[in-house]
Parts: sequence; structure tokens; C-alpha cells
Amino acid sequence: MENRTGLVADITVEVAAGEAEWVGALRMLNRQKEKGLVPTTLGADAGYDVQRFVDGTRERGVTPHVAQTRDVRRASRVDGRTTRHGGYALSQRARKRVEEIFGWMKTVGGFRKTRYRGQARTGLWAYFVAAAYNLTRMARLMPA
Repeated sequence: MENRTGLVADITVEVAAGEAEWVGALRMLNRQKEKGLVPTTLGADAGYDVQRFVDGTRERGVTPHVAQTRDVRRASRVDGRTTRHGGYALSQRARKRVEEIFGWMKTVGGFRKTRYRGQARTGLWAYFVAAAYNLTRMARLMPA
């Protein structure tokens, strides 16, 4: 999601595995860079507070604004270099708007249960649903 407008910037469908979410996020970062877009920060929930993901975003020149894990068994991978800035708090508030997109895709876009078999077909359907969301969002963003 692009923070200023709330539009879907990219979407991917990954095979369900333990690291699928953050591997997909790194792939989407690579695609954005190939398009010539250079995101400076990436907001994510605590499920992305993994050393490989945090290091992967930093290698790509992107600051990981990942929610810190509140687990007593291990420390968060995001340290004070990131969390002390005001932009981190703003990013944590804005990342919750991504859940609105998922909610819309499930209720209005019919993405609660996939209609197709296979990653390629389901991914194509995800692109269509995200495009429909962006069109409805753009209509609301335009001046009356």
C-alpha cells in the first residue's frame, strides 16, 4: 500500500509456508525497484520481525518499519536506530490501513475463498481485485 493515497502498490500470491509473507514482500520490493520506484520505508506487522527480512530490506536500501515483537523469548530485530524516529510511529499507524484493503478484498471483492486452483490463476484474480479496489479508491480521492 502506498501510504499517502491508500492505493494498492503491488500484490502477490505465495504458497502458504512459514516464511511466505516476508519472502513475498521482498519479491515485491524487487519489482518496485525494477519499475524505477524507490520506497524509503516499509511498514509491516510483528510477523515480519525476522532477521532475514529486516536484513533483506536494509540490503535494498529500505528502512524496515516493522512492529517490534513483544515476545520475552527473543528480542526484536528492529532496534532503536529505526524506532527512535517520528516516521516509525507514523508508519505503524498507517500500516493498519492495509487491513482495510484486505477486508474490502474479502467482502466486496470476493477474495475470502479463492475461485481458482493454482498460484498463477489465484494471483491473476488478486491483481483484478486489487485493480478494482484502486479504481473505487481513486473515485473517492477525486475532488467532487
